[in-house]
Amino acid sequence: MQTSESLAGKPVVVLLSGGLDSATCLALASNAGARVHALTIDYNQRHRIELQAAKTLADRYAVQRHIILPLDLRSFGGSALTADIDVPKQGVQPGIPITYVPARNTIFLSVALGWAEAVGAADLMIGVNALDYSGYPDCRPEFVAAFEAMANLATKAGVEGSARYAVHTPLLALSKAGIVQLAAREGLDMGLTWSCYDPTPDGLHCGRCDSCRLRQKGFAEAGIADPTGYA
Repeated sequence: MQTSESLAGKPVVVLLSGGLDSATCLALASNAGARVHALTIDYNQRHRIELQAAKTLADRYAVQRHIILPLDLRSFGGSALTADIDVPKQGVQPGIPITYVPARNTIFLSVALGWAEAVGAADLMIGVNALDYSGYPDCRPEFVAAFEAMANLATKAGVEGSARYAVHTPLLALSKAGIVQLAAREGLDMGLTWSCYDPTPDGLHCGRCDSCRLRQKGFAEAGIADPTGYA
């Protein structure tokens, strides 16, 4: 699990959902001079509006290539984001919430790893955060370290020694306010990002789901104006 080595000139696969965290990673990688390959997973999520945000961001940063990959996790269900289950609106609660999508980051990183090996990239970047987050188990440093170890065992490039895979998690130990401040320093237009799990019919953030609450908290604590349109 690495976050500090130079990415200048290197191909990097960035998981880009269209949210604030992944967009900050995109800005970091792009500003570092990486050759960014942006991967967005269309998992038939409730908040599909984020896919357009991802496309806009990828265009803005002129990435090498942007793939929006269909992978219908609604076929599995098991989450308020992929099944007909109400998104909780009572505030961030202890425990793993129903908005957790089973094994989502494991699945997404596995797909990113496949693309990375295909294009000769040894670096992956994901915007997981283990401080101000909703309690998802696949956002913890232990998970990221385990995946990185697995990547170097499960690939031809890793076994033959032609690549040493690194999963970059630059936001892992930041508060949401810290992420907002970092995004501002990197020049990210945060108004282009999407966070809400349950958008209104007219395309606004609901303002009450966990993701909206964390977003609002981040801007407030960072002392930076929130450009988001809330219902």
